[in-house]
Amino acid sequence: MLLDEIADGLTVHEAQQLLEELQRIKESGVTMVWIEYVVHALLSIADRLLVINAGTCLAAGRPQDVMNDPEVQRVYMGLEVTAA
Repeated sequence: MLLDEIADGLTVHEAQQLLEELQRIKESGVTMVWIEYVVHALLSIADRLLVINAGTCLAAGRPQDVMNDPEVQRVYMGLEVTAA
C-alpha cells in the first residue's frame, strides 16, 4: 500500500483513528510505503525508516536508529549534534 502524507491536517482524534486503522492493516500482512512529514505518526507504525535529502538516502534502518542519526537531526530537525 502506498500512502502519501495522509496524516497532514488531521486532528489529534482523527490521527489516532488513522493510526489504529493502519496498525490493523499492518497486522493483516500488508506492506506499506508511507511518505509522511508527521514523524510521530510514522514512528508509531514503521518497522523501518528511510530518510531522503536532495534525492540521496541520508539514513535507513530501525526508526530509533534513524532518528538518532546526527545527520538526520541536523538536516531535518535543525539540531547541531556535538560529540561528547
